Amino acid sequence: MDNGAIDDVDRAILYALQADARNTSSGDIAERAGTSDSTVRKRIQRLESEGVIKGYSASVDYQRSGYPLRMLLYCTASIPERGELIPDILAIDGVVSVQELVTGEQNLLVTVVGESDSDITPVAQALLDMGVTVADEVLVRTHETTPFGRFDAGRDGAED
Repeated sequence: MDNGAIDDVDRAILYALQADARNTSSGDIAERAGTSDSTVRKRIQRLESEGVIKGYSASVDYQRSGYPLRMLLYCTASIPERGELIPDILAIDGVVSVQELVTGEQNLLVTVVGESDSDITPVAQALLDMGVTVADEVLVRTHETTPFGRFDAGRDGAED
């Protein structure tokens, strides 16, 4: 994988793991990718060690688990500090993700979940205490994800 290049087998692995890592075996992926089970296992280990696969996690429906509010906080932090602030922001109770934005005035997108407004307000205060300005708040109704389509060699129109 020179310079981050991945081949069709790597893409098949990434697509399958994004779709359902828990219920997909290396044998299932091997069959789809037209390679051996051992090749898939070795590729997964390499993708993990090179940081392409950063980890595995559960996709949680926060609303069904008793936390119906999902709030996006668009924030502004000083450019030299924004990346350094991410671990501290992630440590705030209720924060589930932070994205560093590179265009626009708002340069951090903080996702917070909670049971009520009283769960979200302390997060905004903690951000202010760090010197981060909350420029906008957006309440999210639903959040769905899908595997990245360019990893799916079996899709219509995909290159062979």
